[in-house]
Amino acid sequence: MTSIAPDLAVAADAPTRHSTSDCRVRQLGRVDYAATFDAMQRFTAERDADTADEIWLCEHPPVFTQGLAGQAGHILQAGDIPVVQSNRGGQVTYHGPGQVVAYVLIDLQRRGYFVKEYVRRIEQAIIDTLAGLGVDGRRVDGAPGIYVDLPDRPGATAIGGFDGLGKIAALGIKVSRHCTYHGLALNVAMSLEPYSRINPCGYAGLRTVDLSTMGVLADWHDVADALQRHLIARLMAPAADEQAPARQQQA
Repeated sequence: MTSIAPDLAVAADAPTRHSTSDCRVRQLGRVDYAATFDAMQRFTAERDADTADEIWLCEHPPVFTQGLAGQAGHILQAGDIPVVQSNRGGQVTYHGPGQVVAYVLIDLQRRGYFVKEYVRRIEQAIIDTLAGLGVDGRRVDGAPGIYVDLPDRPGATAIGGFDGLGKIAALGIKVSRHCTYHGLALNVAMSLEPYSRINPCGYAGLRTVDLSTMGVLADWHDVADALQRHLIARLMAPAADEQAPARQQQA
């Protein structure tokens, strides 16, 4: 058995051959961040060439997570919310109820593309998910993640040369022996107050929004299901002809 969390176990019955569409999806529910982080590390350390790729969908109790490049000064006032150091890329971010978190554990060597392409595919899956809900998501050069036009212009913040954008999804990844873990967080309907206690992703004054801010009333499970479908469609597609150099990326 391969344990993925203190109260969850997965039978080690991965097939010995994999097709481009072979990926398991696990709905973990609301789980502790630190325990899930430990489970991802164990899964990645114990997997081999015959281990099926997986996507874990969950949400977490309130927690701030600090990336490898995280600077303490970006945590303004954590208050009663714990801060957990992780080994993903990037700066500080917030996880809490009402946010869809997707942890992507795939073998990039098996899939045939490198990290820059992997990040692009994850971003596109988020954009596709938002488009299905009538929301126009976009990338911003130099400011990883997915952004949307703020519904109200007052207080708009210029990020990466773009004015009037809010961040609706964040990425943070780790690659070990060409296998990925950590992933992305898409804000659905959550308390956004904790973001005022940090500089989200290291950007002072960056406005963070959720789907409800955009006037979209969506069920968490519906959004998670849509995101799952788009992640599989993008990540399991054949590799692009032009590859980018392999290096650890974060957002």
